[in-house]
Amino acid sequence: MAENRASVYGEGVPCWVDAQLPDVEAGKRFYGELFGWTFDEDVTEYGSTVLARRDGAAVASLAHKTDGRMPTVWTVYFATPDAEALCRRILATGGQVILTPLRVDDLGTAALATDPEGAVFGLWQPGSHPGFGERHAPGTFGWVQLYTRDKEAANAFYGGLFHEALFGAGTEPDFGRALVSEVFPAEMPSHFLVHFRVADVAASVEVVQRLGGRVQAPPFETSYGTVAVVTDNQGASFALLRR
Repeated sequence: MAENRASVYGEGVPCWVDAQLPDVEAGKRFYGELFGWTFDEDVTEYGSTVLARRDGAAVASLAHKTDGRMPTVWTVYFATPDAEALCRRILATGGQVILTPLRVDDLGTAALATDPEGAVFGLWQPGSHPGFGERHAPGTFGWVQLYTRDKEAANAFYGGLFHEALFGAGTEPDFGRALVSEVFPAEMPSHFLVHFRVADVAASVEVVQRLGGRVQAPPFETSYGTVAVVTDNQGASFALLRR
């Protein structure tokens, strides 16, 4: 539907996700079976990156970790018309920039940053690739939750960066904040958790386990739907969501 197209994403709206994996081929098998994804090869000059599609629409990408010290993780990217300017605002409000804006062929410009508590997120300034071709359908992005130790500080930081996306009239931000201790052990660092929509959370958890993944938090109820937190068979955490 038109309202789900990435071309309408304003600054601060989640517009893309990717996973950094040790074995991209294994990732294709896992997510292909779990979510029904198909894959395009070599979408950038970095040949280890593949584009995932659901019913033909672009929904995510999988990339090979070039450094074994890097985490195996899903990263959310927030849309921006000007990655350089947003990076300056992030630095000015206590965050850090860990990857300065980098043009990815003609697809767009990417950057990585952290908030003051160290939660990592991406920025995407679109070129020919605006972001999600579809979201909110089974097998596609549905929500991202920031698990933080200080919700007030998180609200102030992200509200300052993305006020219209988070609080503007009529917006659907797909971005929530919660205390780490609500789901995870209190010692876990602040982090973003990407949620994918599914028709049946319990059934999808069974598929994750059959494919070699594991359950971090069995299905529980939230204000935005039924959620289970899982990891894939390489250790990347994500959540399953039914709304």
